[in-house]
Amino acid sequence: MPSPFPGMDPYLEDPARWSDVHHSLITYIRDALQPQIRPNYNARIGERVYVVAPPKTMVPDILIARRQMRETLAQYITERNQTLPIVVTVPASEQREPFIEIVHARDNEIVTVIEVISPVNKSAGKGREQYREKQRAMFESEVNLIEIDLLASGQPIVAIPKETLATLPEHRYLVSVHRATYRDRFELYPIALPQTLPQVRVPLREPDADVIFDLQEIFSQCYANGGYANLMDYRKTPRAPLSTKEAAWVKRLLKTKLTRRRVSSAGRSRAAGQSQKHKGGANRKI
Repeated sequence: MPSPFPGMDPYLEDPARWSDVHHSLITYIRDALQPQIRPNYNARIGERVYVVAPPKTMVPDILIARRQMRETLAQYITERNQTLPIVVTVPASEQREPFIEIVHARDNEIVTVIEVISPVNKSAGKGREQYREKQRAMFESEVNLIEIDLLASGQPIVAIPKETLATLPEHRYLVSVHRATYRDRFELYPIALPQTLPQVRVPLREPDADVIFDLQEIFSQCYANGGYANLMDYRKTPRAPLSTKEAAWVKRLLKTKLTRRRVSSAGRSRAAGQSQKHKGGANRKI
């Protein structure tokens, strides 16, 4: 069953779901590009690893110390039967972030990089800092950069000036294409929540023509193959923030879509029941 939304589904912006969505988008974008660019190019999936410290909210009012602190604490135990606290260390966690590199088959040089933005890129910390460093490296090289931001939460990270961002039409999501041959120019696709996702032009090495992938088709494939229709509870409010205007639109859309689904499901159930009844009657006659 397809998503009830015509474009991006805000329920899938949930951090608990995003890693799966992210990996699927990267895989299906690569698969869509591969037959268009071979044999002169090859699209391959790379991966960054971020070491992310646990947020402070994970360990409120807990003493975190090294194992040796047990010995230090022991000397403070009096003759009264006092309980020694359990001392734990919460290790930093690894977050893996895939991306796509299009490389030229002849010299194996990277021509274009495609990034799907993740929450760690849009939050203060090492993940954001490392991503900014990669952006700067891209702009100082001869590599084209495509950035796909389908997350409303967090700080803007797509590599365009804030002044330019403010001039764009009202949008929730953003796709940016930066060509190495035009350093001061960005091809932008601002996307409002009710809109379908765009077809994105992918630059290669000149004089080769652009290739195109349909982001909406790819997202629909992610939704279907991920089985999200069975996982989403659209009766609840999404965890992703919605503006007042977006919230009103989502409420109207889901009311209509969910009603149609219930009617369709009821119709299928009645048809199945009638078919079974007909078969039973036929068996009795035999």
